[in-house]
Amino acid sequence: MKNLIYFSLLAFLTFSLSLGCKDEPKVKENSSPEISDVYQEKHRPQFHFTPEAKWMNDPNGMFYYKGKYHLFYQYYPDSTVWGPMHWGHAESKDMVHWEHLPIALYPDSLGLIFSGGAVVDLNNTSGFGTKENPPIVATFTHHNMAGEKAKTNDFQTQSIAYSLDEGTKWTKYEQNPVIPNTEKIKDFRDPKVVWHEKSQKWILALAAYDKVKFYASPNLIDWSFLSDFGIEGDTRLWECPDLFPIKVKGTDEEKWALIVSIQKDAPNGGTATSYFIGDFDGKDFKSDIKDQKWLDWGADNYAFVTWNNIPENDGRILGIGWMSNWQYAQIVPTEKWRSAMTLPRELQLVKNNTDYSLLSIPAQETQLLRKDSVSLDSFKVEGTHALEGSFSSSQFEIVMDIDLKETTAQSFGIELKNGLGENLIITFDRAEEKLYVDRTNSSTTKFSEDFFSKKHSAPYSLKDDTLKIQLFVDVSSLELFLNDGELNFTDIFFPTEKFDTVSLFANDGNLNVTNTNLYSLNGIWNVEEK
Repeated sequence: MKNLIYFSLLAFLTFSLSLGCKDEPKVKENSSPEISDVYQEKHRPQFHFTPEAKWMNDPNGMFYYKGKYHLFYQYYPDSTVWGPMHWGHAESKDMVHWEHLPIALYPDSLGLIFSGGAVVDLNNTSGFGTKENPPIVATFTHHNMAGEKAKTNDFQTQSIAYSLDEGTKWTKYEQNPVIPNTEKIKDFRDPKVVWHEKSQKWILALAAYDKVKFYASPNLIDWSFLSDFGIEGDTRLWECPDLFPIKVKGTDEEKWALIVSIQKDAPNGGTATSYFIGDFDGKDFKSDIKDQKWLDWGADNYAFVTWNNIPENDGRILGIGWMSNWQYAQIVPTEKWRSAMTLPRELQLVKNNTDYSLLSIPAQETQLLRKDSVSLDSFKVEGTHALEGSFSSSQFEIVMDIDLKETTAQSFGIELKNGLGENLIITFDRAEEKLYVDRTNSSTTKFSEDFFSKKHSAPYSLKDDTLKIQLFVDVSSLELFLNDGELNFTDIFFPTEKFDTVSLFANDGNLNVTNTNLYSLNGIWNVEEK
């Protein structure tokens, strides 16, 4: 779902000819060449989720049920640029290895199928199933193209569908929409639902241009408006809200987190995912912080949302994001597919005095990717030091500690490069107290001014004794986690040839490295690496 890219007029005109009735295809598989060929394409990630082919954006409708994690996503099966939105579908037993499933939701006479969520209705409050076979209920935005073209401003409404076979086949509610757009708000979308135990009601969070609206329902069908939450004077477009309770790590104190994706003016340009921490009483959300904090400081983690129905004996808050940015998502140099998801992440809440922060760390299941490992003794770097061992320089994980007490360098970091002179540089600057990720020379093909215009950065103090670095590189992306999720940074890149060298560097002094582990990572599609 996205209003930035409605200019794909040809796709809409073609699509409008097929919207003569509500009937949907019985089954439509994601047809493609042999998977062994598909997943060896240039720039194709090897251990991140991608569609077999065509366009993908926001993760949608994520739930866990009977040992499987379900991932739905915004999908256009007829092009590699955004077009009439469907819900694609995949499932996994570990959030790492995925099986593609048939398309779940198709556009109909009410409109395209934009972003939303799904819940396991364990007590059958909706009446769509039974307690023995509880329904999965999806909430999503219907986007009516005819209404948009007529400038009615009420062309986005909220609808529901349900599944009685664990998410494969879906039935749309006959009396959709369940939340009409009575205020005629142009950007009115992305419903996400959570159960509120104290009020014994479902709570729906909905993006309404520059704010979030909250609704309540006893049955997922009949919704009543509760309240609004926003930042006074904000003019940015809000999207993909997610509301959930979370305990402060190591305590019984419970707070509520509200995740909101922002479509412009993010820390490094374009789009990014932010959050608020506060309290929710069943009607109003009250934030403990005036402005939002950023869940990820990189340019390429958007629409991050969490899985529903994670078992209590697990207890984690787990989520995933779309690994791209609307500034250039449609023009990145991939030919048969567009976009990947981030690695699955666990969110943890920590408290420092009266301030709260969400940590984001790789879900422990990502360790299943590890194949071969190399452990290095403590060593010092002066100048440049290439890392060598039985790992691919374009498909690896590195975990290392930097002894900052013994490090004299004013700046240091990690460089990825190839024989063409293309590179990507991660720099920690002690004087400026900043992290920099520089992809401006990551490709000689400058496909987007926004993509290559400047180095990306994040404020980060290096005054502690130790800096823990965890870095994942997967052909065309990096995900960087510092000090167990204190700061994380996601950027994508598209070198002409794969990066084949990984080096550490130190400027104006030495870098003292301890406890280093390099991991070669398996691909997830059961294909041999080239």
